[in-house]
Amino acid sequence: MTKHLPVFTVLLALTLPAFLEARITQITITSRVAAFNNQSFGTAGQFEKIKGIASGELDPKDRRNAVITDIQFAPKNSKGLVEYRTNFTLVKPVDMSKSAGVLFYNIVNRGNHQGVSTLHVGGDPGDGFLYKLGEAVLWSGWQGDIQLTSDGSDREGIEVPTARNADGSLITGPVWERFSGVIGSTQSLTGVIGRVPASLETRKASLISVASETPAGEKFGVVTILPTDWAFADCRTTAFPGIPDATRICLREGFNKDLLYELVYTAKDPLILGVGMAATRDLVSFFRYAAKDDDGRANPLFGTIPHVIAMGESQSGRFGKAFLNLGFNEDENGKIVWDGFNARIAGMQGGFNIRFARPGEMAELYAPGADGPLWWDDYTDRLRGHVEWGILHRCKASRTCPKITETYGGPEYWYSHGTVGITGTSALSDLPLPDNVRRYYHPGTPHGGGRGGFALGTASQDPRIFATNPNPEKETDRALYVALVDWVVHNIPPPPSVYPQIANGTLVQANSAAMGWPNIPHAPKPDGVVNPVLDYDYGSEFRYNDDSGIITNVPPPIKNVVAPLVPKVDADGNETGGIASLLMRMPLGTYTSWNPIPSGALKGRQNSLQAGYIPFAKTKSERTINGDPRLSLEERYPDAATYYGKAVRQANDLVQHRFLLPEDAVRLLNQMVTELEASKLFEQ
Repeated sequence: MTKHLPVFTVLLALTLPAFLEARITQITITSRVAAFNNQSFGTAGQFEKIKGIASGELDPKDRRNAVITDIQFAPKNSKGLVEYRTNFTLVKPVDMSKSAGVLFYNIVNRGNHQGVSTLHVGGDPGDGFLYKLGEAVLWSGWQGDIQLTSDGSDREGIEVPTARNADGSLITGPVWERFSGVIGSTQSLTGVIGRVPASLETRKASLISVASETPAGEKFGVVTILPTDWAFADCRTTAFPGIPDATRICLREGFNKDLLYELVYTAKDPLILGVGMAATRDLVSFFRYAAKDDDGRANPLFGTIPHVIAMGESQSGRFGKAFLNLGFNEDENGKIVWDGFNARIAGMQGGFNIRFARPGEMAELYAPGADGPLWWDDYTDRLRGHVEWGILHRCKASRTCPKITETYGGPEYWYSHGTVGITGTSALSDLPLPDNVRRYYHPGTPHGGGRGGFALGTASQDPRIFATNPNPEKETDRALYVALVDWVVHNIPPPPSVYPQIANGTLVQANSAAMGWPNIPHAPKPDGVVNPVLDYDYGSEFRYNDDSGIITNVPPPIKNVVAPLVPKVDADGNETGGIASLLMRMPLGTYTSWNPIPSGALKGRQNSLQAGYIPFAKTKSERTINGDPRLSLEERYPDAATYYGKAVRQANDLVQHRFLLPEDAVRLLNQMVTELEASKLFEQ
């Protein structure tokens, strides 16, 4: 791998005046220690861990920053610039001459380092996979409602401005909260930072209960709760009306766990959340390009990092998509920030640049994130009346698009709207992928992948839901990450995209008949489970293609329902299309990408990011007695040797196609032998 920047690039960087460098003005290092007890990793050797706080300034008039919602309402310093501060952690080889020349930017998930668990980064190096590659790893705060920390923890926060009118008066606006399954009399509000109630008077707010609600947002059994029967208060130790509290609500008669509750109130002091994207841009750009900060403190990576690869998992992957959509991969000097990006298990975008948004929320009713493009290249969304646009629209114009691998698992299709990015809202044909994008699907996996292993396990005792799905994604993701590095560093193309598509019949409507779902006894069916994309009317101040702006209609009316497609299944109920793991190629049961909510107001719809598992019967007689149409283990694999022999061939095939690293293949096969011997699975 390349070890150093070309000489001419280094000389150019040294001659640039400081005011043209990325607008991180100050790097304050708070600690610098040996990492991982001085453990050595491959040829990279030992690593060190540097923690600090970065201070930055933004020019609100710069076109690259003007996209930030409410930037015009931010306080300015004497230079007319907007200030922020963010935590960062850098883990790098002690001797950077031994590095691979790659900075891995791990986008934190809700402030936490475990955003890329499959690569074992963070406080625990695991098997050292990423560090053996010789890469430096950077984390930083971006989520505005996670506060800046100074306790030395690995939780990355950020200090972003609060929007105020020019005369100093408050900015207010309507927001909503939804919660179900509540026990007791007191419920905490989520994401209160940046959306504090402007008043604790309940007559200025509204609270309803709902007996049931469909995935399309239809409510039944709606009851309006009188303002005198609830309070912004804490009743955990004091009887109603309790102790006034802007972060909680209290219900006189207590909450019913089987009901859904929806609160609408007026909030004040919105955070300017989009500053977090600009801070990410500028911090990565600083470590990539700048020699020093404005006070002369040296950049510890300067001259050693020709390549940057970012990766976000789930929420942080959605952040990465929004980052690209809003043009933040171009720094203030017009340079590219990320050369590569893996959007892992990230179905949509999110509330990352919206007034009063909650960046940590997911794909629940009314939550923004699927309102803009879920597709990479430009596409005209005629169903929702949006002009031609794609996630890469801005970076194509500035020539700053990275090479991208998009990796999905099951719940990203069933819950967080991923297939709309494949088909558009019309769902009539597959949208073409740009040349710089590869897409891969992990069939039959839970969100982030299951625990793995080769144990049969037990079925759920509740016929309304499935048992926990063990199908892993880890090994496939590791191989795909190596392929992305090779693509970025050596321009070696990764494997062709593999995912369910309309064209080959592997992407179909979300019902038993279209999917070919087998009639498995005592198991739920997929009908009515999938989470649709809802076309909301957020009001005239919302910018749909940017997934940004101000939501003025609360709760927003629903104009259209977009039914997403899902993968077709085989006779076992296992999904077709995508890169099946070694376990799924040697199945011990049915691995579903969905799992319904068993009870309550949302009964029957997809249970957030859950997936399911139904083990096969061990013998033919057992499955016949139970009426199970799926072949038993006895009929599939006569003995352990047969199972193992087939697994070796499947592992070799995965390695050949670059979907499994050779060392992971050996480890999985050894694990298989150990577990089969211990369980005596194939002994009758």
